[in-house]
Amino acid sequence: MSDFKPKIIAFCCYYCAYAAADVAGSLRLQYAPEVRLIEMPCSGRVDPVILLKAFEEGADGVYVAGCLEGDCHFLKGNLRAKKRVQYVQEKLAELGIEPERLAMYNLSGAQGNVFARVADEFTQRIKQLGPSPIRGCGR
Repeated sequence: MSDFKPKIIAFCCYYCAYAAADVAGSLRLQYAPEVRLIEMPCSGRVDPVILLKAFEEGADGVYVAGCLEGDCHFLKGNLRAKKRVQYVQEKLAELGIEPERLAMYNLSGAQGNVFARVADEFTQRIKQLGPSPIRGCGR
């Protein structure tokens, strides 16, 4: 299991989380290279189908990173994303897949250090869980 390199997809809000990733890069902060960022106009644009499709296409872990609660550029996008993540976590559990493979984080655009810490901590969590049981089923 030590050779396991998880595939992690991070859906990041352009205004906060993606900006935080930029700050992390500007500060030359190191974070897990297994994390692949997908820029979204708002975390509220992430829907359950997109999250499940990421797993189907081979992701071992997926997280959504949006603005701090109360600071969403589109007012309630991050709250919608939070509800959708919780919904998909319930569905994953019903399917016998660890719901911990999916998470929601809230951070501001200035929190590059938080972005790097979240990426590292989530990657470690997924490494402990091992490969997704549905890895590659969609291919």
